[in-house]
Amino acid sequence: MVFFLYQFLADHHLYLPGHNLLRYLTFRGVMAVATSQFVVVAMGSRFIRWMQARQGKGQPIRTDGIQRHITEKAGTPTMGGLMFLAGITAATLFWADLANIYVWVVLGVTLAFGGLGFMDDYAKVTRQSTAGISGRMRLVVEAGVAAAAVFLMIRFGAAAPGSSGLSTSIAFPFVKHMLWNLGWFYLVFGAFIIVGASNAVNFTDGLDGLATVPVMIAAATFGLVAYLAGNFKFADYLQIDFVPGAGELAVVCSAIVGSGLGFLWYNAPPARIFMGDSGALSLGGAIGAIAVATKHEIVLAIVGGLFVVETVSVIIQVGWFKRTGKRVFLMAPIHHHFEKLGWSEPTVVIRFWIVAVMLAMVGLATLKLR
Repeated sequence: MVFFLYQFLADHHLYLPGHNLLRYLTFRGVMAVATSQFVVVAMGSRFIRWMQARQGKGQPIRTDGIQRHITEKAGTPTMGGLMFLAGITAATLFWADLANIYVWVVLGVTLAFGGLGFMDDYAKVTRQSTAGISGRMRLVVEAGVAAAAVFLMIRFGAAAPGSSGLSTSIAFPFVKHMLWNLGWFYLVFGAFIIVGASNAVNFTDGLDGLATVPVMIAAATFGLVAYLAGNFKFADYLQIDFVPGAGELAVVCSAIVGSGLGFLWYNAPPARIFMGDSGALSLGGAIGAIAVATKHEIVLAIVGGLFVVETVSVIIQVGWFKRTGKRVFLMAPIHHHFEKLGWSEPTVVIRFWIVAVMLAMVGLATLKLR
């Protein structure tokens, strides 16, 4: 919105003190962090009390899980992801260039996945069951939304100058300008990345603050990636693929970081509210969509390696149990395995945060090591 103001003033040769700052991505990114954090904190306690009054017993806790969770976390409301969505939406609409297709696609994925997560959370709370809407139905809807998003990125990305062949190609880290053009099969690949990232974050969201900080780290990392990939000079210097218009996604990433900072105030152990599927699905979907837009899908697997490990632990546990009747881990996802080993919840959370930081550093290294 304010970017339109800058363009209006520039077109009419009007000059106001400081208005020239609005054209800089860095300035608008910083302001997006502040705006989204303010919105989330402003909702804060009132929103949590409102949710407690309407949810009663709060989010259902698995009876076959960690026993202390049943007593310590019982009654904690869920759907805190709505706080995230409010902060991200407000900051993006206010500070991003709304003429940029990537901004609308990523915001659309975020809100659509958030709406799906809200329905899942609502079903769990009203039934007081850990089983929400059908998993198959959820995947179908996610795949449909993700495919539509990737189609739009292919359609408009192909029309952008300087991106010939890039919109349907996979870029490989550590190698200069190595592309694998999948053609329209990229639609399936891109949708898989978005859906996979969404559900991976959802698997990780099992302890207070566990998913919040790694999501912020991933968003900050991809904010830098988007800024560099969307700038021809920086992209040329680093020998990464230039994606016209992708730089504006740095504002969206900044909004995610700011919302995370605000939400962590209430989600830090002991959490006053859980983000729920409305938060986990939307945030994962947003990060996945940004990775697809910036052509750093493989780097997402590195930066989001923690989410990958959580997901793989569930796949291994379920697959092995169905085949042999035995478990590989004491409990899945893997953060519960460490709790079963005797690690305290803060220990698991902080150590996983450290791992997320290390993986983000490795992911950033791929920008230069080529």
